[in-house]
Amino acid sequence: NDSCEYLLSSGRFLGEKVWQPHSCMMHKYKISEAKNCLVDKHIAFIGDSRIRQLFYSFVKIINPQFKEEGNKHENIPFEDKTASVKVDFLWHPEVNGSMKQCIKVWTEDSIAKPHVIVAGAATWSIKIHNGSSEALSQYKMNITSIAPLLEKLAKTSDVYWVLQDPVYEDLLSENRKMITNEKIDAYNEAAVSILNSSTRNSKSNVKMFSVSKLIAQETIMESLDGLHLPESSRETSAMILMNVYCNKILKPVDGSCCQPRPPLTLIQKLAACFFTLCIIGYLIFYIIHRNAHRKNKPCTDLESGEEKKNIINTPVSSLEILLQSFCKLGLIMAYFYMCDRANLFMKENKFYTHSSFFIPIIYILVLGVFYNENTKETKVLNREQTDEWKGWMQLVILIYHISGASTFLPVYMHIRVLVAAYLFQTGYGHFSYFWIKGDFGIHRVCQVLFRLNFLVVVLCIVMDRPYQFYYFVPLVTVWFMVIYVTLALWPQIIQKKANGNCFWHFGLLLKLGFLLLFICFLAYSQGAFEKIFSLWPLSKCFELKGNVYEWWFRWRLDRYVVFHGMLFAFIYLALQKRQILSEGKGEPLFSNKISNFLLFISVVSFLTYSIWASSCKNKAECNELHPSVSVVQILAFILIRNIPGYARSVYSSFFAWFGKISLELFICQYHIWLAADTRGILVLIPGNPMLNIIVSTFIFVCVAHEISQITNDLAQIIIPKDNSSLLKRLACIAAFFCGLLILSSIQDKSKH
Repeated sequence: NDSCEYLLSSGRFLGEKVWQPHSCMMHKYKISEAKNCLVDKHIAFIGDSRIRQLFYSFVKIINPQFKEEGNKHENIPFEDKTASVKVDFLWHPEVNGSMKQCIKVWTEDSIAKPHVIVAGAATWSIKIHNGSSEALSQYKMNITSIAPLLEKLAKTSDVYWVLQDPVYEDLLSENRKMITNEKIDAYNEAAVSILNSSTRNSKSNVKMFSVSKLIAQETIMESLDGLHLPESSRETSAMILMNVYCNKILKPVDGSCCQPRPPLTLIQKLAACFFTLCIIGYLIFYIIHRNAHRKNKPCTDLESGEEKKNIINTPVSSLEILLQSFCKLGLIMAYFYMCDRANLFMKENKFYTHSSFFIPIIYILVLGVFYNENTKETKVLNREQTDEWKGWMQLVILIYHISGASTFLPVYMHIRVLVAAYLFQTGYGHFSYFWIKGDFGIHRVCQVLFRLNFLVVVLCIVMDRPYQFYYFVPLVTVWFMVIYVTLALWPQIIQKKANGNCFWHFGLLLKLGFLLLFICFLAYSQGAFEKIFSLWPLSKCFELKGNVYEWWFRWRLDRYVVFHGMLFAFIYLALQKRQILSEGKGEPLFSNKISNFLLFISVVSFLTYSIWASSCKNKAECNELHPSVSVVQILAFILIRNIPGYARSVYSSFFAWFGKISLELFICQYHIWLAADTRGILVLIPGNPMLNIIVSTFIFVCVAHEISQITNDLAQIIIPKDNSSLLKRLACIAAFFCGLLILSSIQDKSKH
């Protein structure tokens, strides 16, 4: 349905001063955005003192310094010469001949018409005529004569009739006591009936601005005189007007109200054709396989009466697995598109409360503790433990996103540590693999890159989003390549070669030192960083909104943590090789004295960091310190989790299950759990937030798990172990990406 109609007529308060329109998201316009939208535009407000209030609030979106002063019962002009925006208030407190003449002038062809007209009046008629029935009859006659003029204007301009807000009768002064809610309802009914019936065979082009009534019902008690709304309510109504007019022009991501569905790009159409062909191909395979199975059914021996079984092994071909995987992926991508590109499902704004964040956190922690099992091995950061770590971190990040907790700075700082911890694991895990295995072959690199990037590449195509939009995957991908290049470059130093030789260990530390210098150089040389990543084709991958600043900011925010992970892995593996650590089941990692001392230091460090993060007041300053100090809490957690033998011997299977699909969960949330590219919340079941979150979460987790399986299946087929076959596949993949980049460049030029 038309979300504009819902925006103008329905909604609810999520909290104090936070209005949620029914079915769509409302954008909060900044000064620059408002001016950009309204450049060379003329907006006219016609009516009484309530319309004047709306005029002031609307103008303050463009110019917050505009003062409410001057004679109240006269016209008030406003003009912003920098944007050529003109907003006028025309004092016409009654629907009468004077208002009709003002509107009639605009209907003449020779006169410039306002682009937006906002009109409304009634309370003066009630007040002057003491609420008489004759006044209501006259009102009906006057609005009937004005209706055709408004309808004519509505063919070329946006015309809104503001219905009258309720009053708070207890606060009304004696000379306004006749303005009752019963009278206001009667006048509103008359206006709606006449204006909606002004065209015989089609829907009226004059839009009813009735949402202010709902806003007033919740806030009129805060009125100073019982008649005029408090400033916060007026600001909400003005912002709704701005959304109605500007959303279709500027198309803000978090302003889904009044936005049409974006047209399909050429790449999206080609993707749809590809998935359709895969579905048809798989169905043909399935039918052939089913018919072959029927022919090979067991037959009955006529002499013995026993069944003879025809045992025929029919191995599943790689082509069938490929088609089946792309068939399932195509259906999943159709769901992604319907959720976050087509205007099929509703979307709502986020609204943060402490309970909406902390109650789910407590709930998942209880579940995580309840489902615990013994680990297969008791080494530091064993596989079950790292899966558990990824799992609970990912669940906390998901709750952080859906609750809108980014507005609460202490929570934001702790979430930054969780993202850093994930990158720490990247440094630790990949360094450990290359150091121990010494496998620098192209197959290993391609497997990792495929598993990291497959889903994101598909989403970039289907959802028409740049690669950098899914910032975490580019971040992990680049850091993986940095780790690989650092260790693969001559001289290749691995554990077998070093074998306790201090010279080789020193050589590796020298490599890590050069890596640290390179990181520092890029971190403090924004120009050099931007020159590197602005080169084509890197620019196509790392640019967002026409520049690489966002990528530089994301990379710089956690610039040292991967290095810290590599250094920790080196120190840990060196200590393990020298048998300094006790990693037996139930044994503390060090001697009792050292273990207790390190545990005490770790707990103090962990709490100190938490106190600092919770007391953080300035986001920019805290972000500047974060890269250097985040490792403190990460190391403290690792030691607390691994020094006691009993803690190292158990893990949460609940968290570990989510940890295995953590990457898919992080990416899928963008479009099928959250909405409008993470700015809002997807609504599958309107009117019941709790049931909606249960259903959407269930589908979201199932889809993430299925995509993980599909990625694993495709990785086995697309990335073969044979080097010659792999090189041919890589040539095909390179050709595919070249074609994709060319098509993307053509699309960008056509847009501009």
